[in-house]
Amino acid sequence: MRGGVRPLGWGVVDHAAAFVDENHRLAELAAKADLEAPVPTCPGWSLTQLFRHVGRGDRWAATIARTGLPADPREVADGRPPEGALVEWLHGGPTAVLEAVREVGPETPVWTFTGPKPASWWIRRRLHEAQVHRADAALAMGLEYAVDPERAADGVTEWLGLLAARKAEAAAAPLAEGVTLHLHATDDGLGEAGEWIAWGTGAGVAWEHDHRKGDVAVRGTAGDLLLALSRRLPSDSVETIGDGTVWERWLANTGF
Repeated sequence: MRGGVRPLGWGVVDHAAAFVDENHRLAELAAKADLEAPVPTCPGWSLTQLFRHVGRGDRWAATIARTGLPADPREVADGRPPEGALVEWLHGGPTAVLEAVREVGPETPVWTFTGPKPASWWIRRRLHEAQVHRADAALAMGLEYAVDPERAADGVTEWLGLLAARKAEAAAAPLAEGVTLHLHATDDGLGEAGEWIAWGTGAGVAWEHDHRKGDVAVRGTAGDLLLALSRRLPSDSVETIGDGTVWERWLANTGF
């Protein structure tokens, strides 16, 4: 396995290998980008800021994995690319994370913004950060964005896990108590990994893999679901069946 780190059983995706691959795809875009171009899906950012955000974030995650403690991303070592070396600097991000996790052990508990988790949690988190920000870059550059369905479905699952770890006042919860949202990926072969049901708990959300009727069903490819959930695509880019206001409330209250 690339990086020498074993994923902790999250589906069929090799998170370490996928992280390296997504990083390389992102760096390929950086190599040919107009770095001053705006990023419509990240208002106020240029492509320079987007790429720096990803590279600095990787080094932030590596610092946390290595120390087990929270860190200020503005103060991490090597937090800015050397002049003329953006691509090489981006490539160094996964290397830093994978080495840090290998050093401490993938199951060693470390700080995360969702509470203590195994150090390898950061590999998966940085994989999906790179995956979504690669979409930001591609959209900004007017290029096609394609993602492996299993990788995208894992991104949806990870996103739901992040949301379930977050508490909210009832009025700002993604779903009202007892209200359900069904997500269905239309890609062939995903099976249970492409089905999700989420429900409101009054102060947040809970979810599980299941195929059952919700107050609203949202259907699309796993890639489109991931980008719609992260508000990279408009809400109507995926099919909704049922109460569309449930889907709109979800999107309005799931920003990070």
